[in-house]
Amino acid sequence: MCAGSQQPDSSAEAVCLRAIFQGRVQGVGFRYRTSKLASQYPIAGYVKNLSDGTVELVAQAGSKSILDQFFDDMMLMFATNVTDVSIQKSSPDPSCSQFEIKR
Repeated sequence: MCAGSQQPDSSAEAVCLRAIFQGRVQGVGFRYRTSKLASQYPIAGYVKNLSDGTVELVAQAGSKSILDQFFDDMMLMFATNVTDVSIQKSSPDPSCSQFEIKR
């Protein structure tokens, strides 16, 4: 699901989530600020604008608690922008080792 070199600490316990954010999420620095926030966590994945005006986020980490904290911080950061978010579990990608902004 994400690009990158082989993950150095590949774990069978890795957790991956895919989220679609709706609201005023394009043209407001959403991808940039999400990437900056992700750099503060041991998270890999990507954030990408979709053609329907939503933003897709795929994030994986070694534990659910790390992803939960990351999503909590995101929701605080974008509280005035996001009107709805749908989150689904996804299969971790062992080749994913970094977080990036996709175009």
